[in-house]
Amino acid sequence: MPRHDLFPDIAPYESGYLSVGDGHELYWEQAGNPRGRPVLFLHGGPGAGAGAVHRRFFDPAFWRVILFDQRGAGRSRPHASVSANTTPHLVGDIETLRRFLGIEDWMLFGGSWGSTLALMYAQTYPQRVRAMVLRGIFLGRTQELDWFFHGLANVFPDAHDAFLAHLPVHDRHDPLAAYMRLLFDPDPNIHLPAARAWSAYEGTCSTLIPAPAAVAGFAHDRAVVGLARIEAHYFRHGLFLPPEGLLGGMPRIAHIPGRIIQGRYDMVCPSQSAWELARHWPRATLAMVPDAGHSALEPGIRRRLVACVEDLRDA
Repeated sequence: MPRHDLFPDIAPYESGYLSVGDGHELYWEQAGNPRGRPVLFLHGGPGAGAGAVHRRFFDPAFWRVILFDQRGAGRSRPHASVSANTTPHLVGDIETLRRFLGIEDWMLFGGSWGSTLALMYAQTYPQRVRAMVLRGIFLGRTQELDWFFHGLANVFPDAHDAFLAHLPVHDRHDPLAAYMRLLFDPDPNIHLPAARAWSAYEGTCSTLIPAPAAVAGFAHDRAVVGLARIEAHYFRHGLFLPPEGLLGGMPRIAHIPGRIIQGRYDMVCPSQSAWELARHWPRATLAMVPDAGHSALEPGIRRRLVACVEDLRDA
């Protein structure tokens, strides 16, 4: 019988820290079946970190589930650091982790920024990727960033006004530059309120139906600083993607099977990017979930994610 929701909670059977150079140490963990098919969970943000609930997308009897926190994110050290923190660094870190764990190849599972990073890693190391399950597609293009900072006001004017209200009036024409100054101020009385405002904006816009729990997930000061600083850093630098963009690299991974899951009413990463990705990926299928926004934990999204992972057991 096909499964229709998350698997029960499980604890890691192994965890640790991996030094990847430049002063960075990544937290990693493994859960599920030590002899199972490897699957790598790639968290969003950049800077959000992985959590216990993310293990639950995978059948622990079948999958060897690997999670890690990217540079500066979650439990990785140093926290919220943007030094030597770029997309090529993260791609290299994934490959270092693969070799460290003795894995030949694996399936990638990522949403939002996790989908961006999965595509970039696969295009760099296509021989190491068996399949991909991607959600809430973010291609890191200028129009997607413009939507986040400006276009969202068309749908969430209240959240957008609250996001801008934290900034001086004369800085509101360029919210990214203004937030960069606040987020990287060494005074916690300046950077903490800015990080809370940034994270609340994203959380508020992440679900189809307003969900206080989605915003409450950004309530911890450590989490909001990591997310806001690292996101702003990446956004300021165009996500450190190649000039041809991710769609330009799709011929390198045309042979890899994929499943794309997209909330029809995703306001953080609108559906156009998922549609275009599917058109450039011959072996991928796109499922538009009709009653969902951006969050992986919305019922329709999480059920479809679990089903797609199960569908790719033999990929």
